Amino acid sequence: MVIGTGFHEVSGTDIPAILHEAGRQGVPVFTLSTAGRTDEEAFFRAVRETLPLDPPLGTSRMVWDALSDSLWGGLHALQSPRAVIVWPDAQPATGSQGDFRIALDILRDVIATLAETRYTGGRPTHVSVYIAPTPSSEEETHAKR
Repeated sequence: MVIGTGFHEVSGTDIPAILHEAGRQGVPVFTLSTAGRTDEEAFFRAVRETLPLDPPLGTSRMVWDALSDSLWGGLHALQSPRAVIVWPDAQPATGSQGDFRIALDILRDVIATLAETRYTGGRPTHVSVYIAPTPSSEEETHAKR
């Protein structure tokens, strides 16, 4: 299996192989879990608990731009040329499809900008994000493409 830079939608059954291969290659792996929902609160909580953040996010306010900047800084501070984020339960919460789209957009933006040497001082970080949407969220994810 090849761990490819970028945003990838996969089946939940593919996740163990992705984790195995990333571990075999010594790539830092972060498994993000939102307990099957992706409203703003669940996503922020999962990111705070799982992903490297720099600067750290406070717990009282949820600001999408701050989350994006902090995630970018945290992944770049790893000093690793590669990183993998796996989100096996990616699913919009009822009434929170907008939050789900924003979360996906942030992940895509972090992937793109961390790969650019002009933004990283010549030290890019190639990030691979693998989401395994549940059946109810697959249409939402496909609509975004």
